[in-house]
Amino acid sequence: MKNILVAVDFKEGTEKVLDFAKQFGQFYLAKVWIIHVSAPEPDFVGYEVGPQYISDMREIELKEEHKQLKKYADDLSFTGVAAESIMLEGGTVEMLSAEIEKLHVKLLIVGHHKHGFFHKAFFGRTDVSLIEHVNIPTLVVPVD
Repeated sequence: MKNILVAVDFKEGTEKVLDFAKQFGQFYLAKVWIIHVSAPEPDFVGYEVGPQYISDMREIELKEEHKQLKKYADDLSFTGVAAESIMLEGGTVEMLSAEIEKLHVKLLIVGHHKHGFFHKAFFGRTDVSLIEHVNIPTLVVPVD
């Protein structure tokens, strides 16, 4: 079976990205893997975690994101597309690249948000970095 990986960020436009994943999944009879890569825990990257309520809020946020990912997969499955969700923590490009290899993905679908100069300068552009690091076809969906 062919595998498609669709990366979601829960921002405006996610439904549009998932719609493309559904169309490609139906057309190619492919399994769609819906993935979200969240930032790693602060203590993992060498920072003190801080007050307990910060950790508690982060845990609640991660549970909500996991629940939303499962809903996306369930919604796709309801339309006849084989779908599963994956949630990982770490660097987005590195984690997606690893999953592409692990799952033998044939197509990557990502959303593109328009950002200003300062955002690009400080945070970079994930979609461009992905295209430079993966060696499979990548569909970039404009969501703004």
